[in-house]
Amino acid sequence: MWGRAGNRPAALAIAGLAVAAGVVTSTTAVSSAREPSAAFACRVTYSANDWGSGFSATVGIANVGSAAADGWTLTYSYTGNQTLQQGWSGTWTQSGKQITVTNASWNATIPAGGSVSTGANFSYSGTNTTPATFAVNGAACTGTPPTTATTPSTPTTTPTTTPTTTPTPPPPGPAPALHVSGNKLLTADGQTYRLLGVNRSSAEFACVQGKGMWDSGPVDQASVDAMKAWNIHAVRIPLNEDCWLGLSGSPSGAPYQQAVKDYANLLEANGINPILDLHWTHGQYTGTSSACTDVNATCQKPMPDRQYTPTFWTQVATAFKGDNAVVFDLFNEPYPDAAANWSDAAASWRCLRDGGTCTGIGYPVAGMQELVDAVRATGARNVIMTGGLTWTNDLTQWLAYRPADPAGNLVASWHSYNFNACITASCWDSQIGTVAAQVPVQAGEIGQNSCAHDYLDQVMAWLDAHNLGYTAWTWNPWGCTGGNVLIEDFAGTPTKTYGEGFRAHLLTVHP
Repeated sequence: MWGRAGNRPAALAIAGLAVAAGVVTSTTAVSSAREPSAAFACRVTYSANDWGSGFSATVGIANVGSAAADGWTLTYSYTGNQTLQQGWSGTWTQSGKQITVTNASWNATIPAGGSVSTGANFSYSGTNTTPATFAVNGAACTGTPPTTATTPSTPTTTPTTTPTTTPTPPPPGPAPALHVSGNKLLTADGQTYRLLGVNRSSAEFACVQGKGMWDSGPVDQASVDAMKAWNIHAVRIPLNEDCWLGLSGSPSGAPYQQAVKDYANLLEANGINPILDLHWTHGQYTGTSSACTDVNATCQKPMPDRQYTPTFWTQVATAFKGDNAVVFDLFNEPYPDAAANWSDAAASWRCLRDGGTCTGIGYPVAGMQELVDAVRATGARNVIMTGGLTWTNDLTQWLAYRPADPAGNLVASWHSYNFNACITASCWDSQIGTVAAQVPVQAGEIGQNSCAHDYLDQVMAWLDAHNLGYTAWTWNPWGCTGGNVLIEDFAGTPTKTYGEGFRAHLLTVHP
């Protein structure tokens, strides 16, 4: 997002909606289901984010047996008038009050000790009672091997269900050091980990808008305690190149750098991983979707500048070298494809990776490879996030054009808002899921341009099902009139209903 200066330009929202306009929304997720295997020892968890006239249901199926399950079909029933609207991470159908969900091709196998998650949106009126019984592959899901299979609608054993999961607050010790292994983010002791939390905007415009370091908001222990009460485990901190390097405005240079270090250290001490994001950069750009004409770092530019950005990352990496709880997000939302009027996708991907002279951009560009090299030259091995095209919503060629990282600690950065082009589960399956099968994907920004949370629920359910992390925009009390504002105050009072929906969901998930 663009910080307090406003949302993305109208051109971006129009472009995203134009691409999405041809998408037909179905009540079932696109999948290639296989025939389910026999009944197995399973446990079902069920949670719902309810906004009064509808809700988003998330259902987890855990295999507690000793053998993998190959294919699954879940059945359960509601007692009211709940009506299926859209499902994801499986094929959802409804017959009367009974719901049937069959696996997608990519989540058909549940290994011993593993689990899958699926979800759907429903409308309703009246009461919304949690379903009482669940069956998988025709047998009651009790957490123990079934003795006989039964029909889905009449399980013979009363299942054990968990309507909600117990939230895991950030650990009392420091935030975990992180590294990449395959497509997983791991802690130092080899445990998988997800970065789940929020963005804390304001440092990206601090010096250039004269609003003070944190927009006059607190960054003290009480403010961090408010985050912990939401089960926040990660905070993405947008930064400004000019402010860090002391090129313009105030606070700038050493005071700005120290403020960033102090806040990162405070978060870490409370078990919260900081994600340092380069948001606004130098370089004059007046082309397509320009947000400002200023050469200074007063808005989002299409690409970072070669004159200053490598120096910025050299200094940031040096400051946090050896502290592998801190994650580096190299550049917020690249859009060299828009700068080139979407004329050559391959050239835009090369610009993103290699930099140099890029169509439509009047200053020398620093590509992602140059920035990765700048970080690694300091000896820092921190996890690095790099984005895609179209304001980081397009990852279609990310694998082909990803920069080389000698430390092997690279994560794909993805942003998802309801006005982007890729806004359906089928698009996420085909585009983002393909990348996530090979490397970790972190949704650095998620949200919607309203104060509801229906889209937010959908994208979180998909990310949860794929064990991917996300940080919502934004932990700032700016009033939820245009969407994407989570809190009414820094004490953590959630906005209605966007903040309420996100908080309710965050309290049910684990890092």
